[in-house]
Amino acid sequence: MSKSKNVWAEFFADKRRGGHRSSAEEFLAMEAREKLFHLDGGETLLDFGCGAGELLVYYAPEYEKTIGVDFSPSMLEESSKRIRERNCENITLILADDKTVWDKLDSSFDRITAAGVFQYLTYQEIEEFIFNASNYLNKGGKIVLFDMLDPRLYPLWKIGMFSQDKSCRKFLYKAVCGAKNIISASLKNHPIDILGYSHNPNKIKKIANKNGFEMICVQSMYYEYKYHAIIFRT
Repeated sequence: MSKSKNVWAEFFADKRRGGHRSSAEEFLAMEAREKLFHLDGGETLLDFGCGAGELLVYYAPEYEKTIGVDFSPSMLEESSKRIRERNCENITLILADDKTVWDKLDSSFDRITAAGVFQYLTYQEIEEFIFNASNYLNKGGKIVLFDMLDPRLYPLWKIGMFSQDKSCRKFLYKAVCGAKNIISASLKNHPIDILGYSHNPNKIKKIANKNGFEMICVQSMYYEYKYHAIIFRT
């Protein structure tokens, strides 16, 4: 595991909530509906990086079989609680990361998805994931990577551009703090902050094309600085 992954492993070791804008069930239900729209059907689903299962329990009623995967035991514990509360009997949970998950699967899927996960992977790791996922994707299936950090919009979000309070003083303060974080991260050779890496959608599309896929980029409805990568074969 790389140094940056060690940082994230420590960060998520005892976490019990995903990084959603709101933990209110009303918001989670709306976010899940948006994602289900882009998943657009299928009968079997692999949700990689399912976290505490906030979205997984909303996906499950739409699929015959759902698999939730995460590398954090505490997150999977919370996910188990949610599954029991919702009586979702068609969900199986697996403890694994992007390298070990493939050896723990015994079937292929119509949809392979992840939400707010690929910001913790490098371009090379994303390419390896898409390559491995392609071997577990049914004919006509899709790989849908939700909530990718957009390098064109993420810096604007960081300085508060999308905030209701857009005072010049706050912009300046956040810009200075951001510059310090960039310098510190460069010296320590790790991502700028715990949100991880931003990824240019054109580079993700090139990776998809290299592996025989087409890709559509869609703006996230609930996160102004993120996009969805919908990957499929024509």
